[in-house]
Amino acid sequence: MLKTEKMPKDKIMYKSDVEGLDNFVVKYKELNQEIAKVIVGQEDVIKEVLITIFSKGHCLLVGVPGLAKTLLVNTISDVLGLKFNRIQFTPDLMPSDIIGSEILDENKQFKFIKGPLFANIILADEINRTPPKTQAALLEAMQEKSVTMAGHKYELEKPFFVLATQNPIEQEGTYPLPEAQLDRFMFNVWVDYPTYEEEIAIVKATTTNQKVELKNILNAEEIIYFQNLIRRIVVPQNVLEYAVKLSVKTRATDSNAPEIVKKYVSWGAGPRASQNLIIAAKCHAAINGKYSPDIEDVQAVAIPILRHRLVRNYRAEAEGYSIEKIIKEIL
Repeated sequence: MLKTEKMPKDKIMYKSDVEGLDNFVVKYKELNQEIAKVIVGQEDVIKEVLITIFSKGHCLLVGVPGLAKTLLVNTISDVLGLKFNRIQFTPDLMPSDIIGSEILDENKQFKFIKGPLFANIILADEINRTPPKTQAALLEAMQEKSVTMAGHKYELEKPFFVLATQNPIEQEGTYPLPEAQLDRFMFNVWVDYPTYEEEIAIVKATTTNQKVELKNILNAEEIIYFQNLIRRIVVPQNVLEYAVKLSVKTRATDSNAPEIVKKYVSWGAGPRASQNLIIAAKCHAAINGKYSPDIEDVQAVAIPILRHRLVRNYRAEAEGYSIEKIIKEIL
C-alpha cells in the first residue's frame, strides 16, 4: 500500500513505487549474499543493521570482544560502496578529534579542518569508553546530520549512519551512555556467540591466506532512493495505533500500563520509540516483499527498538526480570 499522490522526483526512478520495492527485495538479498562471504551466521544482526541503514537510523551493537562487530560494519560499508571511518573511543578523546577543528592558514584566516565524522558510515568503536562531553559531540550529528563549529553549521555527507559498538562485560574505565544519547540509536542489537557449526566455519575461513573479494551492490544515490521509497509506504491506522500503544504501555505512569510495567519499570519509552517502530516496520515489511506493514512487522522490530529505552527498577534487578522478558510480556 503506497501513496498515490505525486512525489518529488528521485535521481533513480522506477516506473512505479511497487517496481522500486520489488527491486529493493532483490538488492537486499544480494546484500545478504555478499555479506555472508565474510560474516558467518548472525543473520538477525545483519538484518537489523540493514533495516537501520534503510530507515535512516543509527545502531548500537552490544557484544563481547571477538564477535566480528567491527568486521561486520566494515563489510557492510564495502558492499554498500560508502565512505567509512572508524573512530576508536578512548578516555582522552576530545570533541574536536571527532568533529574537526579550526586552524589559522597561511593567510591568517580561520579554516575548518573536517574530522573523521565527515563520512557516510561511522564506526564508533567502544563508544562508552569516552567521557560524556565527547559522546555529546555525536548528538547533533546523529539527529540533525550536521555539526556546528564556531557558529558555522556544516552538513554531513549523505547517507549518514553511526554504528557504535559496546562491550557489556568490562565496565572498568567506561562511562554509561546518557539517556539522550541512547535514544538517538534506533536499534540496540545484541551480538551473541556463534553456534558450534558456525564457529567451525569461522575458524576454517579465517586461518588461511584466502582473501574474499566483495562486490558493490548499492551506491549512495540508490540507498537514498530506497530510504525515501520506504518512507512513502502507507501504514494502516490499526498498525499505527498498535505501535503507539506499545510505546505508551512501557510507561509506568500511564493508566493503561500492564502490571508488570508498573511493578518493574521506572522509566519507559518516549515518542521517538513510536516513530522508530513504524519506520522499522515499514522496512521490515519491504524486505519481506510486502507493500504495507502489519502488526507482525511491528512486533518483529520491537525488542531491539525498546531494549535500550526502558529502565528497570531495583525490584526487577533483584528478582531477575530482564528488559527482554518485560518487553515480551508487553507484546
